[in-house]
Amino acid sequence: MRWPPRSSNSERDGDEKRRPVSWEDKLNATDWSHYTDPRTLIPTLLLTTTILMSVRVYRSYLRRIPEATHIRPGFFRKRSLFGTVARVGDADNFHLFHQPGGRLAGWGWLPGRKIPEKRTDLKGKTIHVRLAGIDAPEGAHFGKPPQPYSAEALEWLKNYILNRRVRAYIYKRDQYERVVATVWVRRFLFRRDVGKEMLRAGLATVYEAKKGAEFGDFEENYRKAEAKAKRKKRGMWKGNPQDYESPRDYKIRTAATTETK
Repeated sequence: MRWPPRSSNSERDGDEKRRPVSWEDKLNATDWSHYTDPRTLIPTLLLTTTILMSVRVYRSYLRRIPEATHIRPGFFRKRSLFGTVARVGDADNFHLFHQPGGRLAGWGWLPGRKIPEKRTDLKGKTIHVRLAGIDAPEGAHFGKPPQPYSAEALEWLKNYILNRRVRAYIYKRDQYERVVATVWVRRFLFRRDVGKEMLRAGLATVYEAKKGAEFGDFEENYRKAEAKAKRKKRGMWKGNPQDYESPRDYKIRTAATTETK
């Protein structure tokens, strides 16, 4: 009687290698002590936290915002924008080149961190800002004649903020895709509210729209500044009060005239 040949040790090893190994077997066979070792775990957690925090700080404070439409809704009434006034449009609005972090972030001295010199290069790269709480005399638009003192108001605003660094505390985006904001600028080492200073000069009135007016916490101060300019007969208050027409009344009248043509 012949017995079947015995399998060699090498054949048994080959069978064991060919036998499928389940995922659970591999998981159980992994030495996890290396990953849970504090010398590995703590540096990994610190590195991950640092990366996540750096991304969050960059997105919230160091990411340059090119236009008003790129401002996230959560920024309004919580954040301010710092930058240089690149262009003044009308007497109560301007274009801001956002420079997050200011000079500490390299703006003005690091390569690639300068404002484009040509106006064409600024297209699509500035935030249109509307001064909150004030209304300046209207210039000539769409065939309408300019309002008295509109040229003086525009020249005043250019001299006061053009090419200067300002900080804008933003409230909302209006129907013209402008950011409505209280704007501050440093003049002779003092921080000045641009809207309030314009009211004091008699070259703007307190914004009197029935809805959508924004003042921040400064409405009372603005009304006092306007009243003082009236008493002192500054700017647009110099003439006969009977001949005075507010920017709001002017816009209503000219709009009605345009509709009837």
